[in-house]
Amino acid sequence: MFDQEKWAEKILAGDRRTLSRAITLIESARADHRAQADLLLETLSQARQDAQPTPVKQALRIGLSGTPGVGKSTFIETFGTFLTAKGLRVAVLAVDPSSSRSGGSILGDKTRMDRLSRDPNAFIRPSPSQSHLGGVAKRSREAVALCEAAGFDVVLIETVGVGQSETIVAQMADLFVLLLAPAGGDELQGVKRGIMEMADLILVNKADGDLKSAAMRTCADYAGALRLLRKRPQDPEGYPCAMTVSALEESGTQEAWERMTKLTTWRKEAGIFDTTRADQAKFWFEEDIKQALLAQLNDPQHRTTLEALGQEVAQGKRPVGTAVRLFLDRLGQDKTIRG
Repeated sequence: MFDQEKWAEKILAGDRRTLSRAITLIESARADHRAQADLLLETLSQARQDAQPTPVKQALRIGLSGTPGVGKSTFIETFGTFLTAKGLRVAVLAVDPSSSRSGGSILGDKTRMDRLSRDPNAFIRPSPSQSHLGGVAKRSREAVALCEAAGFDVVLIETVGVGQSETIVAQMADLFVLLLAPAGGDELQGVKRGIMEMADLILVNKADGDLKSAAMRTCADYAGALRLLRKRPQDPEGYPCAMTVSALEESGTQEAWERMTKLTTWRKEAGIFDTTRADQAKFWFEEDIKQALLAQLNDPQHRTTLEALGQEVAQGKRPVGTAVRLFLDRLGQDKTIRG
């Protein structure tokens, strides 16, 4: 039997088994599981608030994105091992793409992070994207909240391989890191809007062996491109910035961490850190409202109305705008009657 108080107590104590079960619960699409997940998250939130005036521990949330094959998993294992060696507890939320045909996912990130997965200070949880756009899973934000409640110091959110417009991970992270491969584009590529504008730190990976010189050139190109972008109010001088790393040779990790901590410290002192988190919470509130409204379209009566109006639009009997307004009017009337 589900007992949210007991689950919350175990999660706050850092119990990994209960944390895994809780993430499975929030990823479930069943209505009863969704209700239990909401109750658990509310209980955790209240328990952390009741702990005041003791400061609530905040994990540093780092989103990592990049194209397929750039070496995200290899970098995360190297970076995560580096952090655990410093005494930090690290949670990795890795998102795998789901098949558009079968709906299944491989979920092989633990296999590719063999060393980190055996680290007692690390927790790795692969999740299917379930065709959710933006490079993350539908409930990644709630999984981050669970890991933070479990006392992890750093939460790494690895997206699926994404393109220039998929930046939703930036709405759940304190820092957004973009991984690039050597010779991945010239300076003109770097000034393209979208994911480049969201990045706080650009890491050109695979700066080793025969690719080292290409990585240095790519880094220089992107550093030049970043200077052309308008300075953001949430950045100190010198940010966003680009640098080279080698996950294979484990070089550049220390420098990358120093850049991340420097930016985080500056944002906290400037009051930007907490403001950004508040804005993100509001963003996800509005997103959940939209999803709840869209879910109403699965009601059989509403589906029948939609199909009927769709046929009239297809046959040219009604303009699209008129059909939309008519459906919304009927939806509002139905809510009034049910209320």
